[in-house]
Amino acid sequence: TDLSDAYPDLPTADPIFRDFGGTRSFFGQIETVETVDDNVLVRRALESEGQGRVLVIDNLASLRTALVGDILAQIGIDNGWSGMVINGCLRDAAEIAALPIGVKALAAVPRRSAKNGRGRRSVEVSFAGVTYVPGHWLYADLDGILLSPEKLH
Repeated sequence: TDLSDAYPDLPTADPIFRDFGGTRSFFGQIETVETVDDNVLVRRALESEGQGRVLVIDNLASLRTALVGDILAQIGIDNGWSGMVINGCLRDAAEIAALPIGVKALAAVPRRSAKNGRGRRSVEVSFAGVTYVPGHWLYADLDGILLSPEKLH
C-alpha cells in the first residue's frame, strides 16, 4: 500500500490471486512464460538463474492442471527466484506454504500438467487487468500486485 500511495499512477493487478508461498512479500524483475496446461517451459525458467526475479506464468486462467508444485517451487528457490505469479493453478499447497518463496495463484488443483514443451517465454502477457513486461518490476504482498517499468526501491 505504501508503494501504491507513493506511485498512484502505476498499474495494480485485479485482486484475483490467493497467496500460497511461505514468503508473503516479494519483488523482482519480471520474466514470463505463456502456456496452456504444460509446465515444461516453467521448469526450464525456474532451472535458470533467477537473480531475484519473479516468474509470471500465464496459463490463460486454466483451472484444469497445476503448473507448479513443491518440487518446482524448490527448484526456483535453489536458483534464486523471489517469487511466482500464476494465472492458473498450483499443487502441493501445504508444502509450498512452508517454502521461502512468494507464490500467488488462482487456486490449487491436484492434477499435473502435460509435458510437451508448448508455449512461449520472455513475452508480454496480460491478465488481471495489467500487462506483465519482461524486465519491468513487480512488487507483491498480501494487499496485491503493483507493476513498474523501473526499480522503485
